[in-house]
Amino acid sequence: MATIYDVSVLAGVSLATVSRVMNKNAKVSEKTEKKVLDAMAQLGYRPNAIAQSLASNCSNSVGVLVSELRGHFYGSMMSGIEAEFRIAHKHVIIAAGHSEEQLEKEGIEFLISRRCDALILHVEAVSDEYLIELCKGSIPVILINRYIEQIEDRCVHLNNELGGYIATKAVIDQGHRDIAYIAGPYWKEDAQNRLHGHKRALAEHGLTFHEQLVFEGDYREESGAKGFRALHDTNFPFSALVCANDEMASGAMDAVRGKGLSMPNDMSVMGFDNNVLANYMFPKLSSVDYPIAEMGHMAAKMVLKQCYQSPQTNLNNIFDPKLVLRDSISLR
Repeated sequence: MATIYDVSVLAGVSLATVSRVMNKNAKVSEKTEKKVLDAMAQLGYRPNAIAQSLASNCSNSVGVLVSELRGHFYGSMMSGIEAEFRIAHKHVIIAAGHSEEQLEKEGIEFLISRRCDALILHVEAVSDEYLIELCKGSIPVILINRYIEQIEDRCVHLNNELGGYIATKAVIDQGHRDIAYIAGPYWKEDAQNRLHGHKRALAEHGLTFHEQLVFEGDYREESGAKGFRALHDTNFPFSALVCANDEMASGAMDAVRGKGLSMPNDMSVMGFDNNVLANYMFPKLSSVDYPIAEMGHMAAKMVLKQCYQSPQTNLNNIFDPKLVLRDSISLR
């Protein structure tokens, strides 16, 4: 295996010159740079990135921990993050925590062990106290889709309560008064906040919140189908169904058809996320737009400013969701 010494001998230059060419941290003549690069190519030499990071104390890589690697939501988030870093000539290392405390902690430790310059974390199971302590360390940390008051300047998050509110208000504005709700898992803060928004919209319009018209799902398609069937079987009447994400709405819509009901005439359905597939469902799914790609861009910009002293303007921690009305809500 070729070494930096072999490159210096073949190019006829000093080890320091080879190092300057590789690190691009000092001026080297074009002629000398070409000799070094040609020698590296001839020998098949590849710089040791870990060794370089040890020497420079900078790896030019950022660790990103997400809950899952599947689905449009996480794909959009990671795409937004990677696009911003690609422009800045930085790289990302990705790990998944699967919404389990131990796996999230292991993922964070792995990214730190890879000498990442900063971390962007989409974590749900680790405690606020753990994250507050993590932020006291030397590695910059940005949280996405998580709000902790003590480190709010590190949090890029959505106003989920407002999202839940505008989802249900949109259904009420179309004349519906009997409204069922499929929530996300109650242990997740975003699910709780969306449910609070749902309750606020009902109360604001003088409508009673009925526990019989709420089902706790898990953000997966099957729980949406199971939720609608359970709500329908209570024989508690409702003409509209609000779901805490589009994936559960998709499952619920399939279950609606399974009961022989039409949409939106017999049953109106509202989602949350504005997944790319919402526009291709039948009927096209009304939803609340979750700008997760923009939030990914923003998290990356915050890292670039904090970690790499890159000039960034218009940094924003909190994002507001927006209503997207399509064909799945009927006028009552």
